[in-house]
Amino acid sequence: MAYKDEYEVARLYTNGEFAAKIRQQFEDGHRLRFHLAVPLLSRRNKTSGHLEKRSYGPWMLYVFKLLARGRRLRGTVLDPFGRTTERRMERTLIESYETSMRENLELLGPQTMPIFVQLAKLPEAIRGFGHVKEANSNRAAVEQAQLLAALRPRTQMLVTAAE
Repeated sequence: MAYKDEYEVARLYTNGEFAAKIRQQFEDGHRLRFHLAVPLLSRRNKTSGHLEKRSYGPWMLYVFKLLARGRRLRGTVLDPFGRTTERRMERTLIESYETSMRENLELLGPQTMPIFVQLAKLPEAIRGFGHVKEANSNRAAVEQAQLLAALRPRTQMLVTAAE
């Protein structure tokens, strides 16, 4: 169970594939701009409360290289991102998912397999960063509740029919 964090994004920008694609798509003389909502540097929109993206120049590639090397800090007490609301939410989501699957495993059977498959795929819908990830997480939680509600009556009907 993993999530895409700042270290992974930095790795993707600096592993060489991104630069190759840029060279392939654009002529020499192009100028990179990165639009990011860096939690420590961005202001919140007064209406929505969401972090506002700011534009950063090509020098961000150097920052990304440093971040990519810093991935060893992930999950340690030295991880500067580990205590953010988003990281705590992601860890809680993983724990909740594992607990839910474990607690409901006894209900797995031929009749309930389609629901279990949907439950197992729910984390794939939780994508993005910041408020985008939060909204996707909320939608997934609603869907999970619906799937679990659908799972339990089916298993109760099977138990009743077996008696």
